[in-house]
Amino acid sequence: MSSAIIPSSNSGNEYADDEQPTTRRIRLLSIHLNPPLDHHHRHQLQLEACSARAKMDVNADKLSTYLRGKHRDIQERVFEYFNSRPDLQTPIEILKDDYRELCLKQLVALIREAGIRPFRYVVEDPAKYFAIIEAVGSVDMSLGIKFGVQYSLWGGSVLNLGTKKHRDKYFEGIDNLEYLGCFAMTELHHGSNVQGIQTIATFDPLTDEFVITTPNDGAIKWWIGNAAVHGKLATVFAKLMLPTHDKNGVSDMGVHAFIVPIRDLKTHKTLPGVEINDCGHKVGLNGVDNGALRFRDVRIPRDNLLNRFGDVSRDGTYTSNLPTINKRFAATLGELVGGRVGLAYSSVGVLKIAATIAIRYSLLRQQFGPPKQPEISILDYQSQQHKLMPMLASTYAFHFATVHLVEKYSQMKKTHDEQLVADVHALSAGLKSYVTSYTAKSLSICREACGGHGYAAVNRFGSLRNDHDIFQTFEGDNTVLLQQVAGDLLKQYQEKFRGGTFAVTWSYLRESMNTYLSQPNPVTARWEGEDHLRDPKFQLDAFRYRTSRLLQSAAVRLRKHTKTLGSFGAWNRCLNHLLTLAESHIETVILENFIEAIKSCPDANSRAALKLVCDLYALNLIWSDIGTYRNVDYVAPNKAKAIHKLADYLSFQVKNIAKELVDAFDLPDHVTRAPIGKQSPGEAYAEYTQYVGF
Repeated sequence: MSSAIIPSSNSGNEYADDEQPTTRRIRLLSIHLNPPLDHHHRHQLQLEACSARAKMDVNADKLSTYLRGKHRDIQERVFEYFNSRPDLQTPIEILKDDYRELCLKQLVALIREAGIRPFRYVVEDPAKYFAIIEAVGSVDMSLGIKFGVQYSLWGGSVLNLGTKKHRDKYFEGIDNLEYLGCFAMTELHHGSNVQGIQTIATFDPLTDEFVITTPNDGAIKWWIGNAAVHGKLATVFAKLMLPTHDKNGVSDMGVHAFIVPIRDLKTHKTLPGVEINDCGHKVGLNGVDNGALRFRDVRIPRDNLLNRFGDVSRDGTYTSNLPTINKRFAATLGELVGGRVGLAYSSVGVLKIAATIAIRYSLLRQQFGPPKQPEISILDYQSQQHKLMPMLASTYAFHFATVHLVEKYSQMKKTHDEQLVADVHALSAGLKSYVTSYTAKSLSICREACGGHGYAAVNRFGSLRNDHDIFQTFEGDNTVLLQQVAGDLLKQYQEKFRGGTFAVTWSYLRESMNTYLSQPNPVTARWEGEDHLRDPKFQLDAFRYRTSRLLQSAAVRLRKHTKTLGSFGAWNRCLNHLLTLAESHIETVILENFIEAIKSCPDANSRAALKLVCDLYALNLIWSDIGTYRNVDYVAPNKAKAIHKLADYLSFQVKNIAKELVDAFDLPDHVTRAPIGKQSPGEAYAEYTQYVGF
């Protein structure tokens, strides 16, 4: 383009009276494609310039008050109790059997001595319950899991799958730990495919009992928490078989849940017909006694069937408000999503601890520097910022997303709204998978970011990484859960074209299917001003556009491959595409909730800090997948470069307030328990050297 028609910075929209129409149109188009500096407020992004800006004023206490919400007091009770009891704190080196007994001792003391009685909150106030379990898991992850097995899984199955007679009989004993229990769903041959489990519960009308049987080795209940040593009862998932008068002899009514005693309540001896073996030493969580259970025709009363969704009368008649096996199975699993909600929420707690330790150490540790000048903090190096600052931003993003999930789950438990149940099921699957996978990777990054000192067991990265690793597997394998999210998205997509409506979590797709699938705007694709790139609308539009493109292209590919491969083969052919689709959708939901949380923050300075962190989260993810945006010309080359520069700048700015941001997590030294993660730099090395004997 000729220099004669390139506008100057002060040309605006003015033009001379004698300017030709063609020249005027070309000049105005040039303004859109190359906006002047004062038009889009473009800023220099070099670190030299941005370092001159004043450091943002952040009050960690005010930000912490907003983050931790109304259940801060109950968490403080947990922290203060264990801080007052050094004898209950887990040592660095401990044998498996000793660890299991310590873990039980911790749990009993918390419930009976500290007076934390969480069971009623499982249904009445799930947000409070999850706040407690986050604090308990921060003290010791094995304790958090044992706590969850007792109250979320064993106790939750009684409350959610049983009826009043079960609550009346078992509530108090579960609450006070008299009835330590197990959740026996997983089998040696079946984990994710729960409908494929082989344990059998056959009704005997002569004795009015169910007979629980393990028909083969593949049906042995495996990895059952509390089973190896401490458990007295178990919720056992089995196929309900009813006798019939036809040639088959029995009718399979699908998977149901049964309360099965496994040890004598007084003597603690294993009951007749029950075989219990120890799953042994694990990669992590060795304070939890995982065991294997085999049942050899164990008889239980008919009342031990958890009969909320299906019941058997004295004469063997089956009744249910749900007409099919699949609907009953879906309803059963729908009541168990609290476990996924809790894991996603707790995983964020683990990420907070790891990020706190790594960032505090990175602020403390000094290495190298300009010639003849003092050494500088390793967090001043761009490479360290790139490792830890997007992680810190993600931690905040995940916090608000999982708080939102807990709120939706709480609403679901109160209203039992069918649409909300479906929404929570898909959202919990996606967030559990995405957050736990991210945390698992981040734990290794934090360890590496702290160099050799990160390798010391006392600084916790090893135990955190090993204990958390299984979060990616239990309560649903992460890859399987992402496929559930993708399947739900495709179902919503089909409903859209049948004239239906989108579920709440997917509501943005209503507009995106019409708007975002059109050709990208060649004008906005070139906008690179900082105000534009930090505009939540641009960020959300970019996330939604990517998800919509992935959804539409996945639907096309599946339709194509189904013709030749069938539905199962087509799904497998497109599997990686579908996993990327699910992750993109979850990232969109996370960003939406982060943006909404910023709007709700009452303190202006905290709001500004959160906006900075949110911008880093969004732009870092856009840059991480910049190839996708470039391939469809959603982002022009100049804009891609601006996004990269701005993400670098924001990372630097977040670094400047990193101390306040991790302090706002409000994790005292006796919770992080890592010498290199001390709040006071002067104490960090002193405690570390004392630990090794100096």
